[in-house]
Amino acid sequence: MSFCCGASMLGTKGTLKHYRTQVHNVPLLFCPVCHRVEVHYKVENEYEILAEYAHGDGVSEIDFQDFVMEDDESIFGNCVNREDEDPLVIVQSQIDISLDLLSVAKQIGDEKWTEELKKRLAVMSRRRARLQHNNS
Repeated sequence: MSFCCGASMLGTKGTLKHYRTQVHNVPLLFCPVCHRVEVHYKVENEYEILAEYAHGDGVSEIDFQDFVMEDDESIFGNCVNREDEDPLVIVQSQIDISLDLLSVAKQIGDEKWTEELKKRLAVMSRRRARLQHNNS
């Protein structure tokens, strides 16, 4: 499980550009709060090697899945949420985790972490309200 700015990152797949080469279906971790994206750590080395070789060969597009045989479950098995889940469920899960972390931050007296978590909770609460409004 990977965390970013008080939220657990979501497992997803996407396209990354490496110089002039687009690599499709790369397993990624995505922060729902600050929108940071990073290659999933389980395939990071494979991504770097494949992207470098594809770029060196002058390939403009390549599909990561054609070269790496890891299945989604083994890659994303440790993620709390995945992007293909209901957005409202994802946001509620993120809020629950952040509330748990907020409790820990308060118990240990970490004021900086407490404030960061409060900001993240505000962002996710607004997102939850928008999702609830759109669903009704």
